[in-house]
Amino acid sequence: MAESVTSKNMALAKAINESLRRALDSDPKVLIMGEDVGKLGGVFRVTDGLQKDFGESRVIDTPLAESGIVGTAIGLALRGYRPVVEIQFDGFVFPAYDQIVTQLAKMHARSLGKVKLPVVVRIPYGGGIGAVEHHSESPEALFAHVAGLKIVSPSNASDAYWMMQQAIQSDDPVIFFEPKRRYWDKGEVNTEAIPGPLHKARVVREGTDLTLAAYGPMVKLCQEVAAAAAEEGRSLEVLDLRSVSPLDFDSIQASVEKTRRLVVVHEAPVFFGSGAEIAARITERCFYHLEAPVLRVGGYHAPYPPARLEEEYLPGLDRVLDAVDRALAY
Repeated sequence: MAESVTSKNMALAKAINESLRRALDSDPKVLIMGEDVGKLGGVFRVTDGLQKDFGESRVIDTPLAESGIVGTAIGLALRGYRPVVEIQFDGFVFPAYDQIVTQLAKMHARSLGKVKLPVVVRIPYGGGIGAVEHHSESPEALFAHVAGLKIVSPSNASDAYWMMQQAIQSDDPVIFFEPKRRYWDKGEVNTEAIPGPLHKARVVREGTDLTLAAYGPMVKLCQEVAAAAAEEGRSLEVLDLRSVSPLDFDSIQASVEKTRRLVVVHEAPVFFGSGAEIAARITERCFYHLEAPVLRVGGYHAPYPPARLEEEYLPGLDRVLDAVDRALAY
């Protein structure tokens, strides 16, 4: 069967590239800024070819100064532009943390709604690629704690394409976490589809015995876990949260009321992670439906280890299956 003109099979990184290209082409106020995003096309080639086609005034190579990148984007947004800034790696965002949480997140409230800051901050995040120190962090919970920011993370190429479109069109600042270990995973992208709401979770596998909730890089792992569990006669539902802030608690609740058990999986440390908020809120909402406590699987409360040890640190098939076994044992 021939591939549709509007449907293409592409890697997640390419889907983001195509989405950025569409945004640049359709709105002259969209700009891309970041370290090496222009001539190099980004270290993961996510912005490859964009400066060549749209020029150095639209796709801007910046100095190595994350605070300056985000601060400049805030100023441009105040003048009517829609900047999309790239933080080259997750661990490099912290020099810009002050600008993001004290300026970008607060300006709308500070101005009593008169000022909008349509800025997208792209952050490749997570491990699994054998990177060096400060290149494999998962800091999403640090930003989700801050009111005024939207936090999203796609798990597949189609979501990467459409969620980027929606993030750029948002009048609120969006932190767009890109799962770098999934950059090369391919999937179908319909560029003429009508996307669902940006912050709506999606059931990617139906099940009846337990819900696995994840986002970004862990969704594929949870699908593998569900497939392995099915061989043992267990039916696991996999819920792709897609958004960390706001969280779609209604969809999580609906799934848990059906399966009566929940395991939340993320790469970030379990301690004070996003899974803790989900566990607390679902325990409040679903107390009389739950047949087991909400369990969490994630990284350890320790600095991210050297690449040789990261497979011991990151959640894997066995660690998630162990949590499934414990939940089903109640």
